[in-house]
Amino acid sequence: MPSNPTSADAASGVPGLISVIIPALDQQDFICDALASLANQQLGGRQLEVLLIDDASTDATTVLAAGFHTQLPGLRIINHGTTRGVSTARNTGLEHATGEFITFLDPDDWLGPEQLRLLAQGLEDLDVDFVRCDHVRVTGHKREVHRAPQARRSTRLDPARDIAPIHTASMIDYPFVWAGMYRAGVLATAAPRFKDSLRTCEDREWFWRLCLNAESYAVLDAPGIFYRRGVPGSLTGILDERQLDFLPAYASILSVATDACAPTGHGAKAMRQFFAVACHHLARSEQFTPAVRTRLRAGTAKLLAESPAELVARSLDQLDAPRRKILTGLRASLSGRVA
Repeated sequence: MPSNPTSADAASGVPGLISVIIPALDQQDFICDALASLANQQLGGRQLEVLLIDDASTDATTVLAAGFHTQLPGLRIINHGTTRGVSTARNTGLEHATGEFITFLDPDDWLGPEQLRLLAQGLEDLDVDFVRCDHVRVTGHKREVHRAPQARRSTRLDPARDIAPIHTASMIDYPFVWAGMYRAGVLATAAPRFKDSLRTCEDREWFWRLCLNAESYAVLDAPGIFYRRGVPGSLTGILDERQLDFLPAYASILSVATDACAPTGHGAKAMRQFFAVACHHLARSEQFTPAVRTRLRAGTAKLLAESPAELVARSLDQLDAPRRKILTGLRASLSGRVA
């Protein structure tokens, strides 16, 4: 198996071993499906290490998972004493992973039987830093393939170059950490950790750093990840202050995207993303409590004020009228309070 020439030997991991990191909190209804799908993987001679990070569950998640030790000899259950969030749970997994390749699986999702083999084979055959793939969205009994926004498949590509275009979907708009596989040696330097403070939007911030720091990737036709939507308690559906973590996430993203070393278009793309996420939350802000709604509006206006003025103005000019009105109104309200 080829090794990644840019990775330090000490961080490259055990050859032929795939580490799967699963952050879990109170997932007794789904964890057996996730682990059963791993037990059924056809690995093509590779070995599997499964790191289940239990984030202080209060249900039967760990008891049910422990029943898979025979089916999954490489299963390790690591318990957090207190709930520390998905970012820290993934970081715990990264700290304990020993595989050459690393991937992530959410505890309410599952994999087709050849998924891990196809991803690992793509990494080896194309000799890239990481691979990405399509996924299947599962809503009740409905299943729909959601394709990654890159038409060129099984081709070595530059992840930083594919941050563009600005005004249509690109690979940076497909930040699902579980939709791919990564060389351990690359993650050790390109994106070694998730920000522990981010309870939501952590995938976007992490994926920006990965794309800016890695050298190569490929998109594979391997839609074998089954992603459940509309699961009760899912972080994507919460309506509390955790949703506001997109603000520090995009403060970090804008900082790296507008760095002097970054191409000009990256800042515009990051600002466009921030506008889209901010307007999504502002449009549904009546569903938040008054305190969270106030923090949302103030935080959005503050980040606009702290961002490069020319970039903000240019990006607003290119925005559709309804969203431009929302954001310019926030800027004006902040200016009025400051004055």
